Amino acid sequence: MEIVEAIQKRKSIRAFKSDPVPKEIVKEIMELALRAPSWANTQPWEFAIVAGKKLEEIRQSAVEKAEEEPNPDIPRPREFPEPYDTRRRVLGRKIFELKGIGREDREKRRGWLLQGLRLFEAPCAIYICIDRSFYLQGDGLNIWPIFDCGLVAENIMLLATRHGLGTIAQIQAVMYPDVLRKVLGIPDSKLIVLGIAIGYPDWDDPVNQLRSEREPLDNVSTWCGF
Repeated sequence: MEIVEAIQKRKSIRAFKSDPVPKEIVKEIMELALRAPSWANTQPWEFAIVAGKKLEEIRQSAVEKAEEEPNPDIPRPREFPEPYDTRRRVLGRKIFELKGIGREDREKRRGWLLQGLRLFEAPCAIYICIDRSFYLQGDGLNIWPIFDCGLVAENIMLLATRHGLGTIAQIQAVMYPDVLRKVLGIPDSKLIVLGIAIGYPDWDDPVNQLRSEREPLDNVSTWCGF
């Protein structure tokens, strides 16, 4: 699959079939994804790749914690100033419309929240971690390993399209890192950055019709010297 086609085809999938993803396919994706660039070739990423009973244990434990305040290793934004809040709200509104969830329907909204914690029923999840000592340095933060993790995550998601797989990069998947540490044996010396749900899309679910909008290039770029 050509890279342009993969970029155009990739989108966030929020409903998956139960069909398992063969280990050999996931391994091929991961091995190719490791070609992502990183600061001075530090390759700060580490992975926990999960399926089956272990993944179901993570789902159930996360749902049980849904009433608790999330405590991700990498803090969430405290607020969304404009124009970011508008973009976020437009996406949420479109998702609720496709799922038939009314603005005041708290029960269905909570159900959708729980679906996110269950990784939208994806049969496989890839958790990306970094070493705590590389991120927390003295009184400051080294944000570059986070940036590098974004690059390898994009490789994973683009490569998945080659096999007819869908993905969604989820902060929601790492909201309760204590669950992941317990089930997967991830030591406290590692920070859990991101979860990627991966599987075969359920195209019968209307939520997968969604294709989020992008700002026009002219709105987000300045050209100099051309």
